[in-house]
Amino acid sequence: MFSMNVLERRILESIDADQVSRLTGELVAIPSHNGDEVEAQRFVADRLRTIGLEVDTWSIDFEELRRHPDFSMSIERREGLGVVGVYGNGAKSLILCGHIDTVGVGDPEKWDTDPLKAVVRDGRLYGLGVCDMKGGLASALTAVKALIDAGVELEGRLIYESCIGEEDGGCGALATCLRGYKADAGIVMEPTECKVAPEIAGAVSFRVTITGRSAHACVREEGESAIEKFVAIFNGLKELERERNMKMISQLFRRYRLPYALNVGLIRGGRWPGTVPDDVSFEARMGVGVGEEIAHAKAELETKLKEVSESDPWLRDRPPKVEWSGYSFESSRIGINHPIVETLAESYSDVTGLKPIFEGMPYASDARLLIKVGGTPTVVFGPGDVRCAHRPNESISLEALENSSKILALTILRFLGCEK
Repeated sequence: MFSMNVLERRILESIDADQVSRLTGELVAIPSHNGDEVEAQRFVADRLRTIGLEVDTWSIDFEELRRHPDFSMSIERREGLGVVGVYGNGAKSLILCGHIDTVGVGDPEKWDTDPLKAVVRDGRLYGLGVCDMKGGLASALTAVKALIDAGVELEGRLIYESCIGEEDGGCGALATCLRGYKADAGIVMEPTECKVAPEIAGAVSFRVTITGRSAHACVREEGESAIEKFVAIFNGLKELERERNMKMISQLFRRYRLPYALNVGLIRGGRWPGTVPDDVSFEARMGVGVGEEIAHAKAELETKLKEVSESDPWLRDRPPKVEWSGYSFESSRIGINHPIVETLAESYSDVTGLKPIFEGMPYASDARLLIKVGGTPTVVFGPGDVRCAHRPNESISLEALENSSKILALTILRFLGCEK
């Protein structure tokens, strides 16, 4: 550790991996996928109150939220709970924002451990959501607790936000911004491998329906297989993916060959092995470039589908139907010289003794809502590697959990200042 005063050293020495992993494990044990996030949100609210924050909870009105142009939600919810904790009341302010929801378990047989029971093994914590992003929420909460336990009275106002619905569009972050929470700067604790991420890609999901003509399989050439038409369209989309990534180049994304990936994630088609399939539908996700308008990305995809259709006599008269359904995330960007970016980078160096790495992230996040709707310049930083997320045996290193908590504690202290 370098360039730290006595108070900073004392606070960081009070944070260890056991604290962060234990809290992460408590969050993992409360399921928060498929739109059922209320119990987990109540847990976070109770924990915030226990450590001394002023807590605001409210029932999210989804019907009202739907009227906002930035609303996006692909999982229907019966109820939703907003949770915000506030510490301090000075003029300068900082938001720490994370999402409580996770993707589903998938096939539990593919997990080596119970996905809803956090397990430590070989220096890593395993469990559903430890990486994306209950570890980030726990790291930030542990950092806040360390400051309070040390008797720190912040000169500014710290706002801790636990949001629902990030995985399917960001309804929770939108509701929180519309609740009136904004700040001079924000940090979203998504898994960045503790790299400082000033640029975050966007993403949009869509559904395509292809019409064929059925026939008996023994005379399949008298039909028009919708599955074969899908193959042509799929190849066209892969070509579009290459074209888009070749022209949208950023130094912050140089590690990725396809930072704005196009992925077909769900396919339905056909009815019977003995019948030529007369329909196929598929759902996909397309990455949106940093600074690119979503309307532009949609137009490029629709143009490519039209190009593929016009080269096929059957599709020319029966073009595939595109529906822009599901989620929609704009990209986000913050200047690399913004004070929160500089403070975070300096704190990283002082905790680890290493130079910070600045890198763009290819996934979407709630940062764009904090920026666009909440008027809060926001950077993304947190423990974990996205390559460990959305898959069986999701895991995160204990060292990353501890380091991220210390870095966040130091960043809060330095950005907001303290009275003692």
